[in-house]
Amino acid sequence: MRKLILLLTLFVVASSAALAQRQRAQKKVAGYYAYKTECMGIEMDGSQTLKCWGTGKNRFDAVEQARKNAVRDVLFNGVRSGDCNPKPVIFEVNAQEKYEDYFNNFFKDGGEYKNFVNNKDESLWPKIFKDKKKAGTEVEEGVIVRVLRSELKKKMMEDKILPQ
Repeated sequence: MRKLILLLTLFVVASSAALAQRQRAQKKVAGYYAYKTECMGIEMDGSQTLKCWGTGKNRFDAVEQARKNAVRDVLFNGVRSGDCNPKPVIFEVNAQEKYEDYFNNFFKDGGEYKNFVNNKDESLWPKIFKDKKKAGTEVEEGVIVRVLRSELKKKMMEDKILPQ
């Protein structure tokens, strides 16, 4: 009888430890998932309201990366989910590689891309982050931003990336 109780106790301890380990692992996996940019709507001036994701070492790096990802998606990929224009601004194949020096400068920290993206409501800056995932030392932030698509297209024409 004692052996049976001991075996049952060991089984319960082992299964609860395995369950706890599994739940802990599931929480960390969410940060490694690649989230796609989603369209939240189109404004009357042609700008697009997007929910985008970025990864970084801290919250501010992740938000900065999310803003870059939003502009990059509008420029090269188009936003497929939602009601936005699914076409990219630049149709040319491998344009990012062809004009690599230009786009490296455009997307650098504090670069020109900041002129074409802003938070949906600047007064909500600390409150705008609804989604946050963490995996190890990386933080993934979901941000709602507005990308000025028509101004971005004009800038690409001025800089001779797009034909006029």
